[in-house]
Amino acid sequence: MSSYIDVVHPERHAPYLDIPDDVVDYLHYLDFVKQRSPRTVNGYYLDLRSFFRFMAVQWHLVSEDADPSQIDLRGIDTRQIASIRKRDIFDFLEYARAQSNGSKARARKLSALRGFFGYMHTQVNRIQDDPTANISLGTPKKALPKYLTLDESLELLKNVQSDFYSRDFCILTLFLNCGMRLAELVSINLGDFRDETIRIVGKGHKERLVYLNSACLQALDRYKKERASLPNLVDKSALFVSKRTGKRLTARRVEQIVARCLQSAGLSGMGFSPHKLRHTAATLMYQYGQVDMLALKEILGHENVSTTQIYTHINQAQLKQAVESSPLSKVEYTPPVDADADAIREADSEQDTGK
Repeated sequence: MSSYIDVVHPERHAPYLDIPDDVVDYLHYLDFVKQRSPRTVNGYYLDLRSFFRFMAVQWHLVSEDADPSQIDLRGIDTRQIASIRKRDIFDFLEYARAQSNGSKARARKLSALRGFFGYMHTQVNRIQDDPTANISLGTPKKALPKYLTLDESLELLKNVQSDFYSRDFCILTLFLNCGMRLAELVSINLGDFRDETIRIVGKGHKERLVYLNSACLQALDRYKKERASLPNLVDKSALFVSKRTGKRLTARRVEQIVARCLQSAGLSGMGFSPHKLRHTAATLMYQYGQVDMLALKEILGHENVSTTQIYTHINQAQLKQAVESSPLSKVEYTPPVDADADAIREADSEQDTGK
């Protein structure tokens, strides 16, 4: 089964045919009850599948050298899951570290396990004890977000290489000006626009309105005119569609478009991606637009302002300017005035001896 989902049609990833039934139930709970985003559900699916593949080896259901993709987990039942203990959780996290999983990846895996076993223990009462209770890996060190500078952003927009230029230029313009997520961009419909705003459906199906600046409005107007002339429109409500098939662009296709544009701008191989364009939008708004944290929080669709505050740590230009604004910053070194060196030494000596 593919580990990549269609964020617009997440049902295409279901049903989950290679994991225990209890895990399937939990993923459906996340989807329909908790209304987690398709990407979140998919991430939990991958982490839980990895854990139970590890447990299948520990339970000697398969050999240690078995191909993980060939391990059948469907036979694992509630009784076996109830036998899992805290030691098993620690062993899996240690295994993950041995597999070069960093602290953030291990914390994510623990979060998936904590959610699943919490569900089994408190929501459906299928197990008596939660083996993840009181397990903590500490707070992972937050890495500063990677972003394009203003000059790099301009270079990217100048070097769009595409057979559908207006569409791809519009995609980059929205990323760099609105700070939307990849899943949010591909799910945009024509009906989501009103006056100079766009309705964005973010994580947890939460909606927010983002104002469009003149660059976005011009790019959208130019693209919509070309889009309307496509002879084979299939997904008529979708904003971004394929020129060849007329269907809504997938997240993977947008990633490829961004990668190609980065390459033509000489910015490939530097770790940039659609999500880094989101970071870029937030950074440039903060650095050049005097945008406060609460406003930036609403634009980005963050649930807590603490998530947004990471952008306060990347404004090096403002930090430099603040230091240089000190009234003492212009003081220059001046040589000492001539004095009697012997008299100075004698005075110092008297201070040292307490005379």
